[in-house]
Amino acid sequence: MSLGIALLLVVLLGYFSNWINWRFLNFRIMHGLYYIGAFVHESSHALMCLFTRAKIREYVIFSEQPHVTYERSRFSFIGDMLISSAPVFGGLFFLFLLNVVLFDKAITIPIPEATVAGLLLSPLRIFASMHVFEWQSLVMLMLFLNVGAMLGPSIQDMKNMWLMLIVLFFVHIPSLLGFGLIALSLVLANIYLQLILILLARLLSWSVGLIRGV
Repeated sequence: MSLGIALLLVVLLGYFSNWINWRFLNFRIMHGLYYIGAFVHESSHALMCLFTRAKIREYVIFSEQPHVTYERSRFSFIGDMLISSAPVFGGLFFLFLLNVVLFDKAITIPIPEATVAGLLLSPLRIFASMHVFEWQSLVMLMLFLNVGAMLGPSIQDMKNMWLMLIVLFFVHIPSLLGFGLIALSLVLANIYLQLILILLARLLSWSVGLIRGV
């Protein structure tokens, strides 16, 4: 697998994750978690704007469409691509700081194998490393519910980074691919958690209906 394919899957699964949230898990607590993801996402854009000397015009988090509006980077096309891809690396760095620096490795996030089976099993390995009675692990678990919003590039981001994505389809750098696979593993963990919550909500609704029927 190339880095380009890994990033494309992060984008597609990130959109799918966000759709699941707004279609099936449209609860107030999920909105709060979404804005945490949006904060990390948009702040990654903003920090890269500063790094590439692109003037920030607007920085909005608490909105139906969080966004950062900025002028063209001083580094032109390359700067725009770096700004657009920043959430992937910024989101990973944010989770790394929480997990390793603040929470003393509450969970283990291994680099998954670049195979279908390896990727599908990687979220289960993450969950298995958690200590469910420790608050640090529970905080990380809650954050995972919106990793899709945190890491996944937006449509505008994709328009800015399409050339880089095509180039990355032919790039095989193990260290960079590792970052892409970890991001993909986290988005999959996000979706697994969402599906579990949907199932629990349906079971609860069915149980309540059954009790009322009795």
